[in-house]
Amino acid sequence: MNISAARANQRKLLILVVLVLLCAAGYMLVEVNFSNPKLLAYAMRIRTPKLIVMLITAFSIGGASLVFQSIINNTIVTPCLLGMNSLYTLIHTAVVFFLGSASVVASNANLSFAVDVVLMGIAATVIYSWIFKKTKHNVLYVLLVGTVLTSFFGSIQTTLTRVMDPNEYDSLLNTLVASFSNINFEIIVFSLILLAGVIFALRRELALLDVLTLGKEQAINLGVDYDRCIRRLLLGVTLCIAVATAMVGPISFLGLIIANLSRQLLKTFRHTQLVLGSALFGMIVLVGGQLIVEHVYSYSVPVSVFITVGGGLYFLYLLLTRKKV
Repeated sequence: MNISAARANQRKLLILVVLVLLCAAGYMLVEVNFSNPKLLAYAMRIRTPKLIVMLITAFSIGGASLVFQSIINNTIVTPCLLGMNSLYTLIHTAVVFFLGSASVVASNANLSFAVDVVLMGIAATVIYSWIFKKTKHNVLYVLLVGTVLTSFFGSIQTTLTRVMDPNEYDSLLNTLVASFSNINFEIIVFSLILLAGVIFALRRELALLDVLTLGKEQAINLGVDYDRCIRRLLLGVTLCIAVATAMVGPISFLGLIIANLSRQLLKTFRHTQLVLGSALFGMIVLVGGQLIVEHVYSYSVPVSVFITVGGGLYFLYLLLTRKKV
């Protein structure tokens, strides 16, 4: 990349940062009663955790999605193909089915988050590490197994909901849709610690992403332990998606949207810029979308619905564009 292109990308990223700040300011300040200090403090106390969660979620999904696309070498795939979203819905359905919606695991936000992260983290570590070794480090086989697991988890979840008590099912539905309500700071701190641990553990592999995208043979010739790097990055991706999903619920297509928007805007192979751009796009989509949901639609439609519909249309656009090329 030449100097002029690099400076152009820096300006684009700066514009994205400004848009994120504007969306965040709008979310925090729209329809706030500044004349009453108590109402102002109450509004800030309610909105601040939601804003932080949206920023963390956007960073997790944006970074994980772009890294995943680079690993798979395909820009129209998302980490949800690894089965984490389906596993999340299965865990919550099983808890309500076997323990009830009034149980401590289902009603306590901290305990529910811990159960989600632990089970999803164990599944990601055990299943994908074993599969990666068993398939002789073939990433495409791992992707295929993830697709099969998605159908498997979905089938079990559907079976449980069919025989579940209707009242319990109504309470379950609220947890299966991505929501930024009822967030507490303990979950935020726990999530930040987990994400910081993942990033620290994978700092060397993340620095080699530009080399890994050159291909296996080129990376090996440059002295990179390709199979080990891919395996560790794949586990890091699943853990990041597990944390984001456990915090707010499944958000399909968000990673597809923001990762490809980042690639189309920046037009570079430098992952430091691409990951940052993807995370910033995610923050704009989530914070701006939640602002519209709360103050235009009065919570009648969750932001995940708009993301799913828009993501589906964008996915079709990407497919048609690739065919033309």
